[in-house]
Amino acid sequence: MISARFLKSFTKLGVTALVLGALAINGNAQIAYQGKFTLPVETHWGGATLPAGDYTFTLPSDSTPYILFIRGQGVSAIIMTAATDERVVSERSQLNLIETADGYTVQTFEAPELGRTFIYLTPTQKHMGRKEARQKTVPQTAPPSQASENKTSIEVHTVGR
Repeated sequence: MISARFLKSFTKLGVTALVLGALAINGNAQIAYQGKFTLPVETHWGGATLPAGDYTFTLPSDSTPYILFIRGQGVSAIIMTAATDERVVSERSQLNLIETADGYTVQTFEAPELGRTFIYLTPTQKHMGRKEARQKTVPQTAPPSQASENKTSIEVHTVGR
């Protein structure tokens, strides 16, 4: 009886030590990339719907699979990248949104500091009729990155690497 009780206590102690060790390792892990952004409109990203507002993100690892953890506006989301491209179009970090039949959706996330563009699955893009497309104009205050009628870019502010 005494040996069974001893074995049970020893097992519990061993499992506790393993769990605490795993937590300590994760607590010391380096974050590959992090930052914040503000969405001006409700936006779909992967399987998540993010209301307009301020968000923070972290990318725990600079290797596949690329997974973003997003928090803000009472929402927490985990977004997995569908593909990556080593070509980065812009010189600053930005989210590129397209307008679809369901609203705005994140199409790509350009991260020049990592030398990557992350690509996300999106529904088909909203196509406007010929008359509607001709009449739609970009506001004079819009930055050059918003020149396309169905695309919008959102600046991402990154926190050191």
